[in-house]
Amino acid sequence: MIFAAGLGTRLKPLTDTMPKALVPVCGRPLLWHVISRLKAAGIDDITVNVHHFADQVISYIDSMNDPDISVHISDERGLLLETGGGIRHAERFLASAGEPDVASSGSFLVHNVDILSDLDIRWFMAQERRGALATLLVSERRTNRYLLFDDDMRLAGWTNTATGEVRSPYPGLDVSSCRRLAFSGIHIISERVFPLFASEGFGERFPIMDFYLKVAGRYPVYGVMAGNLHLMDVGKPESLAEAERFLDFLADCQ
Repeated sequence: MIFAAGLGTRLKPLTDTMPKALVPVCGRPLLWHVISRLKAAGIDDITVNVHHFADQVISYIDSMNDPDISVHISDERGLLLETGGGIRHAERFLASAGEPDVASSGSFLVHNVDILSDLDIRWFMAQERRGALATLLVSERRTNRYLLFDDDMRLAGWTNTATGEVRSPYPGLDVSSCRRLAFSGIHIISERVFPLFASEGFGERFPIMDFYLKVAGRYPVYGVMAGNLHLMDVGKPESLAEAERFLDFLADCQ
């Protein structure tokens, strides 16, 4: 699943007239770059959620006319559902038939549309542990907001170093004993999440990280670091030139 529904407020004024997913880098929309990476990894069934300038995204996907991939549109034009709600709304495209179980449930990869990287997606998918509810790609990138992991790389909480706020399913968590790592916006999720959304009290609209932090004490959510990973969040108009240099750098490395 590609998250492409957001308002793209950080990319204004570009996103006053186009969706973030279609902002061009090196002459191609961000959405094209992500789809191309997924296709190269052997993923041929893709769901894209839409809200902001949804018709433009749908028209672009139609114009791709790629017979090698199937692209589903998860329509959020009625209400922007945030990341967790967006996944829940797309269940019909992401979950296999039948009742999921711990031993044999399928999983799906989620990728933010504004993330560019040289991640070996096949390698990342192979890192999913048996029984994991979710597997999060993380890095040592500097930020104010970190995920907290124990020695086994199991999610233990979240902290904002600027405010001192800590969120964790473990009361009295010793933050100093945890590994602090930044989330990349790329994760693998077991389809076992779908019945849990309701049983854990989540409604139509919520961030997926709120869900992870609530259930991580009872269901394993792991972090994975990729060696020598190059990753960029295309967040602001002034970052577009940097993004073009970034893609040129990645091309030179290949």
